[in-house]
Amino acid sequence: MSLIYDYHAAPGHLIRRAHQLAVSIFAENTAYFDITPVQFAMLNALVDEPGEDQITLAGKVAFDAATSGAVIARLETKGLLRRDADPKDKRRKLLTATFEGEKVVVAMKAAVADVQNQLLRPLNPKEAEQLTSLLAKLVAGHDDILKNGALS
Repeated sequence: MSLIYDYHAAPGHLIRRAHQLAVSIFAENTAYFDITPVQFAMLNALVDEPGEDQITLAGKVAFDAATSGAVIARLETKGLLRRDADPKDKRRKLLTATFEGEKVVVAMKAAVADVQNQLLRPLNPKEAEQLTSLLAKLVAGHDDILKNGALS
């Protein structure tokens, strides 16, 4: 006896497809900058709050702390952020967006806003607000799992 499973209606599948769309639209709208969504999120967070360490920054953008090192290294190679020794603990490195990194973030913000609008274009304003609210609730409902490192 075979069970029919409609994966096209499965939340996980739909979220994965939505993520594919978001990344594709982001890449199309921001290709000029040669910055990935995670790189943008990290730079944007550092512009808002400079001097974060790698683990704190990774937590703020909901990215795996171990993998974030490679992202940070790429941003540093591009001259968009710098690592400075923490005056209180020389083993710890504090991250700051460079002047060039800040310029990139400012220049990208309009394009990133357009990405969000394009992603939500099939929805009316009420539906877009509802989707955003439900996604935020879904993510917040799993914060305990995320904070314990089970998911990243």
